[in-house]
Amino acid sequence: MTFSDFNLSKCADQLLPVIIQDAVTLRVLMLGYMNREAFDKTVETRRVTFYSRTRNQLWTKGETSGNYLDVVEMYRDCDDDTLLIKVHPHGPTCHRGTVSCFDLPAEEGFIRSLSALIARRHEEMPENSYTTRLFIKGVKKIAQKVGEEAVESVVEAVDGNRDRFTYEACDLIYHLLVLIEQMGISLPQLEKELLRRHS
Repeated sequence: MTFSDFNLSKCADQLLPVIIQDAVTLRVLMLGYMNREAFDKTVETRRVTFYSRTRNQLWTKGETSGNYLDVVEMYRDCDDDTLLIKVHPHGPTCHRGTVSCFDLPAEEGFIRSLSALIARRHEEMPENSYTTRLFIKGVKKIAQKVGEEAVESVVEAVDGNRDRFTYEACDLIYHLLVLIEQMGISLPQLEKELLRRHS
């Protein structure tokens, strides 16, 4: 993909609108604009660089705050006049200190955020962490916990206790995410399998 692939005839000031999305949570983080130089720098460095319309210059997101946006994937839209970039953000994206420039519900994408946190726990293995203790005990213990939480969820469902079922189902999902991480599988891999079955 090159900057010349885009049709900028209808774009204001011949600048390419760029939507930034968290590659893990899928949350939309911000909108910015690129000229050819900003696009080329983004491709070269794998860190998002925009063209500032107010300052009339390039700016790499995070160059002052340290909250860089590392490029994971880039996609053109169907009209070739907008770019979507999936990123790994280094901290809050918005200048207000919030995750996103859009005031979306805080719970949006939380299961993916939890999955990413579990993956970090697995990599860093911090002390005094329940998740770390599960990884130390290994796959049999994690699988046992998944089984226990599944049974407890079923019991509460059969008893018709919605509040208790919600509580136990959350325990089940958490432990299942730990087991998924232990097995070296990602949520996108599971989604791909579900999509294959659906189609």
